[in-house]
Amino acid sequence: MQPDLSDDAGALTVTDVQPHVLKAKASRNDADSPVYNQAINGPHAEKWWQAIVLPMTWAFHLKRFPSGLVKKFKATFCVCSDMQVEGVDVFETWAPVVQWTIVRTMLILATKLDLVSAQADINAAFVHTNLGHDEHIDVHQAAGFQHDGNYVYKLNCSVYGLKQSPRNFFHYLSEHLVAQGLVPSELDPCLFIGKSVIAVVHVDDVLISSKSADKIDGLIHKLHSTGISIHHEGTAQDFLGVDIMRTTTLAGHQITLCQPGLAKRVVEAVGLCSRDQSSSQGCRGSPSFCAFNYAAVVGILLYLSGHSRPNNAFAVHQCARYTFWLTCCHELALIRTGHYLKGTMDQGLIMKPSSTPQVDC
Repeated sequence: MQPDLSDDAGALTVTDVQPHVLKAKASRNDADSPVYNQAINGPHAEKWWQAIVLPMTWAFHLKRFPSGLVKKFKATFCVCSDMQVEGVDVFETWAPVVQWTIVRTMLILATKLDLVSAQADINAAFVHTNLGHDEHIDVHQAAGFQHDGNYVYKLNCSVYGLKQSPRNFFHYLSEHLVAQGLVPSELDPCLFIGKSVIAVVHVDDVLISSKSADKIDGLIHKLHSTGISIHHEGTAQDFLGVDIMRTTTLAGHQITLCQPGLAKRVVEAVGLCSRDQSSSQGCRGSPSFCAFNYAAVVGILLYLSGHSRPNNAFAVHQCARYTFWLTCCHELALIRTGHYLKGTMDQGLIMKPSSTPQVDC
């Protein structure tokens, strides 16, 4: 039986008004829920600043060559950006990344035009850029660099982990490249073209091509003199973790892209070195046996198929669709892909540039 609310005017008001409207009116200009300007300019500004201090962490990474050999050890001071709030300590985050098709095109042009290619790396890239005047970010002290007292760090420059760091650094590097006479392409903002030098930028890795090695060294020296910690890393043979081999035969030029080190990681990750071959015969729809990190293997295979093994792209994309809803058959599909990679470890993408600028489909 419905209750009689005819004599209760307050109850009639509550039932007739939408709850969302009441919530909006109750939270408007609420002193307990101030907006950004009210918080930092109010009487409790110091307490609010302490509340938005971001945690810090160390990220350790062993960088390897495509063959799997150790290249260098990296220890990076990072911010835990998952606690950043849009409109408070982060505003714009979008930053471009070069398309791999542009890199392949540059390799073909370098082969056909007999260009010298080299790669350069920028140390502590994101630290080069300063934060904007409207960005105030405090972080906790990092392990190993702690002082007595309840102190925090106020960041003056971008660090790794901040959501806006890639965008800030790309604008910083672009300005310096433009100052050296290079113009960004309309097709890809990460491609910079000059009179004697062409540069491709992928975050903090730069692929430079020119007719003369002196022109490449000159550009690196000029960028270094402006304050960029950039150094020559040798030829373009292992750019972005891809082993790039240029050969010349009687039939013409040939470029081979392969990643044997990454393929070996997939084979080891799915346990083919010790797994019984009969384990690949599973039941469709059975629960996954969780013998390896499915998402991690799919991520490696996506990078592998996008750079040097496009023949695996369809199979990998099908597996990637079920990353969060996998069964035994999906894991077995990755194991079969691992079997294929195990038998073709040193194979890769072969490009044979023609004498005329045409595309064969």
